[in-house]
Amino acid sequence: MRSPNARIVLDYFYGRNVFFWFIGTAVLSVWFVFHDSRFDNRALLFGVLLPDIADALWGGARGFHSLTGSVAILTIVMIATAGRKPIRRRLIAVPIGTFLHLIFDGAFNSTKVFWWPVTGLSFEGDRLPIVERGMVNVPLEMVGLIMCAFAWRRFGLADPARRREFVTTGSLHE
Repeated sequence: MRSPNARIVLDYFYGRNVFFWFIGTAVLSVWFVFHDSRFDNRALLFGVLLPDIADALWGGARGFHSLTGSVAILTIVMIATAGRKPIRRRLIAVPIGTFLHLIFDGAFNSTKVFWWPVTGLSFEGDRLPIVERGMVNVPLEMVGLIMCAFAWRRFGLADPARRREFVTTGSLHE
C-alpha cells in the first residue's frame, strides 16, 4: 500500500501535471510587462515550475505555494547577488517565476497554505492546486499550448539561430 505522500507525487507526475499553462502565462506576462530582450526566460521557466515540482516531492502544497516561500527566494537572490548586477539580472527571474506561479495556480485560494506560517505551521492534508482542480487542468493546458504557440511565432523560435540564442542566453526577441 502506498503512502499518501507517494500518491500525491504520483498524481502530479503521472497525468495531473500542468506545464504549458505556467510556461505560456509566465513568458507572455513578463514579455508584455517588461519588454526586455535581455530578461533570462530560462530562469523564469525554472521559477514558474519550481513550486509544483518541489512541493510535489514533499507530498502536497507546502512552503513553495506560500507567499513566504517566494519572498524567501527573492530575499536569497537579493542578498546573494548584492553588488553583482549581471548575475542578479539573471537570477531575479526565478522569484518572479515563483510569484507568477502563485497567481496562475490560484494558490491564494488556500488561505492556510498561502499565508503560511502566519495561519499555522501544519500542512496536513493540503493538496497541490493542480491536483485539486482535476479536469479543469485540461482546458488550462490547452490555453497554455495556444499561448506557447503564439510565443513561438512571435519570438521567431522556428529559426534555429533564435532557438540557440534562447537556449544559451534565455533571450527572446520580437
